[in-house]
Amino acid sequence: MKALRQLGFLKLSLRPDGQPDDEDHRVLALFRNRAELKKAYGGLQDEVFRLKDLLKQQEGATQRVQDMLNTLEGRLGAAETAYPALVFYQLRRLWQTGRELISQMVADLVRQQEERERRAHLAQHNRRQFARRPGAEGVLRAAQGLHEQATAQLAAVEKERAALTRAWHYFKRRALQRRISAAEAALASAGVSLGEAQLGLGEIAGEATPEFPGLTLPARRAINLTAIAYAEALCLRLMPLKAPMLTLAREAIARRETADDYGSPRECVLLMGQIARAHTLISAREGVTQEIRARTERLQRVARYRGEADTSPAPNSLAFTEGDVLPAAGPRADAPLPNVLAEDTWDLFRILLR
Repeated sequence: MKALRQLGFLKLSLRPDGQPDDEDHRVLALFRNRAELKKAYGGLQDEVFRLKDLLKQQEGATQRVQDMLNTLEGRLGAAETAYPALVFYQLRRLWQTGRELISQMVADLVRQQEERERRAHLAQHNRRQFARRPGAEGVLRAAQGLHEQATAQLAAVEKERAALTRAWHYFKRRALQRRISAAEAALASAGVSLGEAQLGLGEIAGEATPEFPGLTLPARRAINLTAIAYAEALCLRLMPLKAPMLTLAREAIARRETADDYGSPRECVLLMGQIARAHTLISAREGVTQEIRARTERLQRVARYRGEADTSPAPNSLAFTEGDVLPAAGPRADAPLPNVLAEDTWDLFRILLR
């Protein structure tokens, strides 16, 4: 007994091997939860840093806009700088007006052409269905005729066999049974053909209209040439003005801040008058169709494309010859027409279809 008491400090585990107790499960769960929490915490920290960076960027952008507004307010507060600022923003608006006119025309042409091509696409689908339907109906009628013929033949043979009830008709009945088997096989084959014919006709009737693939390449090219022609027509309308309005508008749209190189207040007032006249000239609808048609005919003759899938012509193919000058009288009547595509006049590259 004394020896047993001396060994009492030993604690024997009576659990079977490989079965951890609940305490082990809790420890493992705590470790897993800790790892998941650390991962989630790291992700939240990254998100916080990202949002802080975005906030700093937005604060910087807001501050830049505020500085621009303060600068503009200061310029408008003095007569010497207010007039150039007015000219600057009116020139920018002139450029935007030309771009909006061309964009609106392109949108109208796209809508009209899409409507025409959608109707043509649907009509072509209907024509294909109409061309396939008579053939399918003919196959169905032939299959129905064969099925009716096989049914009638089987019924006749079965009727003939039913009439042979005497004992001495045994051999005739055996011969007729072989004919009945052949007639049943023919009827089954005719039924399969009839089902296939009905299925084919049903597929034609239930065939959905294929999705419209979009404007064709020739249509997009034609619309782009019309847009380029309209851009040239707008340039032509500005050439009778004394000031190089197109050049001034391009320079203004390329700057972020107001320029001071428009002259004295009196010169700025005169320039604003020409800008107002330029707005009137490019916004006038009278004769615009004839002008676009005349320019489009020339573009169709000279336009060249780098690739077969290109929708916009190569800019160098639209270069003007000596005969391409302003036909109307004016202070700048002898000035050559600009290559509107090469110079990206009216932001053409943003407007043209891809």
